[in-house]
Amino acid sequence: MFHFGFSYVGLIYLFMLFIPNFFWTKYQPKDYEKYVQNENKFLQILERIGEVLVCCFVLIFSDFNIGFDSIWFICLPLSFCLMLLYEVYWIRYFKSEKTMSDFYRSLCMIPVAGATLPVFAFFLLGIYGSNIFLIIATLILGIGHIGIHWNHYKEISESRKKKNILLRIVQGLIIFICIYHFMPIVIVIGCRNISHIKMLMNTYKGVNEEAYVTLGGQEQYLLIQGADINNPVIIWLHGGPATPDAYMNYIFQRYLVSEYTIINWDQRGCGRTFYHNISNASQKYSVTPQQAQIDIDELVDYVCNRFDKDKVIIVGHSYGTLLGSQYVLNHPDKVAAYVGIGQTVSSESEIYSYEDALTKAIANGDDTSEMERAYRLYKQNRTSVNRMILREYIEKYHELENVIVIEANSLPYFEYDDMRWKTEFQFDSYHYSVNQKLFEHQQMIDVRDFGLEYQIPVGFISGAEDWVTPTQHSKDYCALIDAPKKQFVTLEGCGHSPQYDSPKEFCDELDSMLDAFLE
Repeated sequence: MFHFGFSYVGLIYLFMLFIPNFFWTKYQPKDYEKYVQNENKFLQILERIGEVLVCCFVLIFSDFNIGFDSIWFICLPLSFCLMLLYEVYWIRYFKSEKTMSDFYRSLCMIPVAGATLPVFAFFLLGIYGSNIFLIIATLILGIGHIGIHWNHYKEISESRKKKNILLRIVQGLIIFICIYHFMPIVIVIGCRNISHIKMLMNTYKGVNEEAYVTLGGQEQYLLIQGADINNPVIIWLHGGPATPDAYMNYIFQRYLVSEYTIINWDQRGCGRTFYHNISNASQKYSVTPQQAQIDIDELVDYVCNRFDKDKVIIVGHSYGTLLGSQYVLNHPDKVAAYVGIGQTVSSESEIYSYEDALTKAIANGDDTSEMERAYRLYKQNRTSVNRMILREYIEKYHELENVIVIEANSLPYFEYDDMRWKTEFQFDSYHYSVNQKLFEHQQMIDVRDFGLEYQIPVGFISGAEDWVTPTQHSKDYCALIDAPKKQFVTLEGCGHSPQYDSPKEFCDELDSMLDAFLE
């Protein structure tokens, strides 16, 4: 959203709007001037303001051009269909006797079609482009333009209530359905736009960009944000495997961009990186733990070169802590500090969560036979599938209360490929198979095997109610390692993702930790 540039779709819409109106000036309906004299002045002002704003906004944002980035992409063909109906309306009028009744005839049960169709078309175009400016401009135009012509329609249809009761009911129902369904969408788009504007304001002197950068021979997606490029750089390693979160991280990173430049990265084989390389058949075979380390190293080099840094800060979440721990142990010369969020240690972590859930289940008097059977199966064969089966029995005993619920589709960077990955990864076995080696690696690896001697400051932040990577397991690991500085922070009331459960508190702790490490 908010990509300034020329919109050829907007230009096409304006041509479709103005050309019929140009001919209409020569073929106005009989007695039209008589009705113009009665027009409401306030509605006229709104109409003029709306016309100017719509014409400007629809041309200066490239988000309205054809593409599949928008989560509302279906609105573009719907919008264009309304513009085509608008042309049909004019063709019918020009073939008629050109009376006021002809001018205000409904089309497909749409009242005042000549005024309603283009307004709704531009409204849908604004939703497609997730652009609250065009949406608001269209609403202003709609109130003025439709209001004026609706008053004219009433003047020439004094007996409409008696003659068209059924039609009026249907039209009212259509209007209600439209408002009911589109109002929440407008609110969501408004929230996304406000968040985006805030981030732009916070980073206008620094960097705020989305880009594809070549890592390990493949172009991979980065979201880079920071108020000052001279600030320390954080590379954020998402969890999973294959659970990209760049589109989600505005929730907490808005509190960090004033102090750090943050690099969000969709790793090889998932999210926007996956779809950007979807035609590359070799992508499936290149997603390996070894390649992930190569990609990280090239990302670190890219970041250091671009922002003129000697070292970066590595912050990993969940599976990202496996990548981060291994990398910083092997490349301490390139890393200033490492922080693990929900630090993964080994597949033994399931023991902690299982034993806690079993204790709670027994205390409740629940039947634990199926849970125990799932645990025995997992111990015999520690696959990701068996782990998920076990977690189905465990999770109901570890539900958090008062946790902030994040609606990703109200966040400013959530687009179609993010929604597509979230959906397809759950139901399409191919997407899982692309990352299968990472899942197998996650089940077999023990981070302690990488080594326990860190040459850089190391910190950990865990939610007190984290039963995915149990807090006690992470604490035990922290006690084992040696580092110039180390720190462990537990956030009460938080689960596996404290950065979302309590974003401000999380960022305060992370910032305080890094200040101590980098002083």
